[in-house]
Amino acid sequence: MISISDLRFHYSQGGFALHVPELEVESGERVAIIGPSGSGKTTLLNLIAGIRLPQSGRVVTKQIDISDLADGERRDFRIQNIGLVFQEFELLEYLNVLDNILLPYRINTSLELTKGVRQRASELAEMMGIGDKANRNVRRLSQGEKQRVAVCRALLAEPPLLLADEPTGNLDPTNKDRVLDILVEYAESKGSTLVTVTHDHDLLSRFERIIDFKQFYDIDPKSEVPPAEAP
Repeated sequence: MISISDLRFHYSQGGFALHVPELEVESGERVAIIGPSGSGKTTLLNLIAGIRLPQSGRVVTKQIDISDLADGERRDFRIQNIGLVFQEFELLEYLNVLDNILLPYRINTSLELTKGVRQRASELAEMMGIGDKANRNVRRLSQGEKQRVAVCRALLAEPPLLLADEPTGNLDPTNKDRVLDILVEYAESKGSTLVTVTHDHDLLSRFERIIDFKQFYDIDPKSEVPPAEAP
């Protein structure tokens, strides 16, 4: 599902360098990524999804070399194949809960917004405990509720790959278990790959493999700027 070789990435302001000599994630695998803040965990998810491109090396996702795609092709590839749970949610605040969940079907013409898709969006909201807020503007939600909207949106198109960045970071213990159960059960039932960045070590027993990311991170020797949290 994911094959990375000799990947190198750094930000133009310096202070941060990422080097992944080799990383393989098999189809259907559940992988947790841990490591200190600023070590590049979020950056790696963005590279796998084609949101960012490496300075060198290869990132192959679902047998597609991401660097070979144009901007529009990468966007379409993400929407069709990858469910993304962003750490900052990336919800559209002028839309309500249901319309935010349906967003992938509104911005990609290859996905057909049918009655069945709308029904699935409503069912996901119910599963996440936010069904009663479907028509509420997301600006009126708590952080934990926003996080659950983001998870629903990631699952809606039933993607073969889920990339989740701290998907339980803003949740209370009950909802944390609920969200993780849904993610894991979805991955198992669909044979999908789940890659999750987390600082919560209590969750690690739910994953088949754990990657400690500090092995891939280094301070840029050309810069004296201290490393900041990578976006």
